[in-house]
Amino acid sequence: MANDAALADASARREEAAGRQSRLEHDLAAVEAKVADVERRLYSGAITIPRELQAMQTDRDLLRRRQSMLEDEVLEAMGEWEPIDAEVDTYEAERLRLDEEGSRLRAAIAEGQVAIDSELSDEATKRSEAAAGLPPDLTSLYERLRAQHGGVAAAPLIGGRCNGCYLALPATEVDRIKREPPDALVTCDQCGRILVRP
Repeated sequence: MANDAALADASARREEAAGRQSRLEHDLAAVEAKVADVERRLYSGAITIPRELQAMQTDRDLLRRRQSMLEDEVLEAMGEWEPIDAEVDTYEAERLRLDEEGSRLRAAIAEGQVAIDSELSDEATKRSEAAAGLPPDLTSLYERLRAQHGGVAAAPLIGGRCNGCYLALPATEVDRIKREPPDALVTCDQCGRILVRP
């Protein structure tokens, strides 16, 4: 974004310099045409009155001074182009580099997304295969808890603490859970998640 803003600014300055140079060149061409016209009339021999000839020479001299000033201004305007052009070239090269980097990153993201989608598909297949032998009421409870708790329906019970909500269970509850048969469904009395015992 910063590069685009800088490029737009430099391009605007370049257009302004181009417009200024074009106006100056137009003015210079008009003055050159007037100088040529005055000199043509001055040297044509058609005018013989000395005062009129002197006035034309004064006009020609003034026009030549104006021509010289305009030529200097045109050169100055042309001199403004070089650094602005270099600046624009730098910003355009940076934009090209950023566009290429963006394309490379988008390709990497797309490649990563394909890998993630494939992995998710594999995991979904494994999950379906593993859940196929479970009782429907357990599957229903698991899915409901998963929806309630941001995708985490079961948590390990470690040291009397549920690792789903990270709260310690009362000692009496821990004792009761220890006496339950290994295949009994046990839930956390704080968050309701299914507890996986060591």
